[in-house]
Amino acid sequence: MAQTPNAISDCRRNRGRVAFHSGHAAEQAVARHYDRQGAPIAALRWRGSAGEIDLVAREGLAVVFIEVKKAATHAEAAYRLSRRQMDRIYAAASEFLAGEPAGQMTESRFDVALVDAQGRVEIIQDAFCA
Repeated sequence: MAQTPNAISDCRRNRGRVAFHSGHAAEQAVARHYDRQGAPIAALRWRGSAGEIDLVAREGLAVVFIEVKKAATHAEAAYRLSRRQMDRIYAAASEFLAGEPAGQMTESRFDVALVDAQGRVEIIQDAFCA
């Protein structure tokens, strides 16, 4: 039996809601991880004109920009980070740093936080370094 357009739309909407809440839970788990490590979260879903940064943490005077990726496995989550996303995050981070006392000279790094289906968190520090 074929689904109606409304049923298909409802299904997509439900998947979107689940993905949103799942992503939010992953971000919260990562935020708790950084906080336990002594790097409090300064911003959650920080948005500039270039785009959004999932989490921004502070380690002393340094700023840590964190992209959170969630999937069934850490490997699948890592695979979901694209060059285009990294470029967008770099541009947004530049905007964020413009508001710091040392501006673009502020010590910073880019981490990727991988969250698997069981909620386990793996952090890749300096993940954008080639």
